[in-house]
Amino acid sequence: MTEKPNSRESIVETATRLFAKQGYHGTGLNQIIKESHCPKGSLYYYFPEGKEELAQECILRIKSAVSDKWEEAFNRFDDPSQAIQHCIDVIAADAKATNFEGFIPLSFWNAVETSCISNSLRDACQGVLQEWERVLTTRLQDAGVELSRSQEAATVILSLLEGSLLIAQTNKDTGPIFLASKYVGILLDRLLSKNTSDEAHKEK
Repeated sequence: MTEKPNSRESIVETATRLFAKQGYHGTGLNQIIKESHCPKGSLYYYFPEGKEELAQECILRIKSAVSDKWEEAFNRFDDPSQAIQHCIDVIAADAKATNFEGFIPLSFWNAVETSCISNSLRDACQGVLQEWERVLTTRLQDAGVELSRSQEAATVILSLLEGSLLIAQTNKDTGPIFLASKYVGILLDRLLSKNTSDEAHKEK
């Protein structure tokens, strides 16, 4: 079998896009093969267990890409509130640019749909959320917020974000995403302000 140099990459990119747009059940291997312009043998060569193994790779790809965006924003902005709001605002812009197709970082297809049919995919999705919570928690700790509050805030932020994305996609409206950004900012400003106040009180 003659392989194109980028066959595996093309398969994963195509599958990630289609899963995000159509869902896990709504995407077949034949469509992935057709749109990736790769022979059927290539898919099974790289992913011998088929669709589920390919979906796991797509989930890992999403985890890495979004984690990199979080880290990039935190490195760009000194204020963690600004960094997180920037990431959310970028997601809103992506949603509008793609006409609300395939823009959700984790998305309904792998967070809920696949968790009902596969323990391995559910574990992969849990790993994604745990990694994103770790990034947010660590950065909030770096800003001086104690561990338990950082962990709670990270969970709330991801809950607000994912919920707003589902509503935005359903309504084809970026408004819910910007509302999430607004209230994440309020939450973090209060959290960071309280932390500063607590530190000042300890010094007295």
